[in-house]
Amino acid sequence: MELGISTFAETTPDVKTGKVISHAQRLREVVEEIVLADQVGLDVFGVGEHHREDYAASSPAVVLAAAAPQTKRIRLTSAVTVLSSDDPVRVFQDFATLDGLSNGRAEIMAGRGSFIESFPLFGYDLDDYEELFEEKLDLLLKLQKSERVTWSGKHRPAIQNLGVYPRPVQDPLPVWIGSGGNQESVVRAGLLGLPLVLAIIGGNPLHFAPLVQLYQKAAEHAGHDASKLKVASHSHGFVAEDTETAADKFFPSTHQAMNTLARERGWGPYSRSSFDAARSFEGALYVGDPKTVAEKIIHLRKHVGVTRFMLHVPVGTMPHEDVMKAIELFGRETAPLVREEVSRWEAAQRTS
Repeated sequence: MELGISTFAETTPDVKTGKVISHAQRLREVVEEIVLADQVGLDVFGVGEHHREDYAASSPAVVLAAAAPQTKRIRLTSAVTVLSSDDPVRVFQDFATLDGLSNGRAEIMAGRGSFIESFPLFGYDLDDYEELFEEKLDLLLKLQKSERVTWSGKHRPAIQNLGVYPRPVQDPLPVWIGSGGNQESVVRAGLLGLPLVLAIIGGNPLHFAPLVQLYQKAAEHAGHDASKLKVASHSHGFVAEDTETAADKFFPSTHQAMNTLARERGWGPYSRSSFDAARSFEGALYVGDPKTVAEKIIHLRKHVGVTRFMLHVPVGTMPHEDVMKAIELFGRETAPLVREEVSRWEAAQRTS
């Protein structure tokens, strides 16, 4: 069971003061968070790509590369790379460069993204949303498998037997598929034999179990060994020394961020009662003391089948020291509890 952190490097107004930190400051804070996550023994850190004022990380590979020489073992991934509006050659080169700098710890999490700002920014038509992703994923996977590539498509100029460099340390450079729970994307990942990341940020996480089963069936249908494929969960959460403190610290920024999205997307308002329901044992918020959060992750592992859990923190803008403390508690206290119980449970499964 791998455990890690993800961030979108948000720069929303501080809930108490209304002040907004600079993109530069938030980026430097994220590098500190990655270094700490490595020091406390976490397995992976992900940085999400966005192209709007309230997010600082438009280039996850650059942010991760800044942390690479300061870390030793933590894996470094995008969360996600908006592949539809990017050039697969450049994505591969950026993460192959990161792989070299980190000596084989880079990963690409490819997705379509839930924000659309990158499409007009880079000159793509939203009407081509699905087609762009399928075509560019096809090219990215060819680059993953071969140093020299011949490829043609509709939305990008063809490549005729050209080499793409640098080559990564890992062979192949890992490519994950990020999904919000869409059946088609889950099946696509399974048929391609690629590891899957599910954004489990609402409802009952156990409702994602059928999607994991569908993914495994698709993989088996395509001749892949489903038992060797990884499934990750990306979920909002926060860890403090006691559960009420965790809830009280995490709610204000989450409330602000979720209601900003609600206004943009026509959702209903997000309230404290919504928040409290989501942090219940059957909810998708992993907020509490180290033991409470560990118990929820263990429950997810046993009943949904995830093999990697990424705690997304913060949601909105929180004090940097609170985020650092949450990462420290998650790595030093939550992670050992999860690993010990999952190891015991998996051993029992093998002998039963």
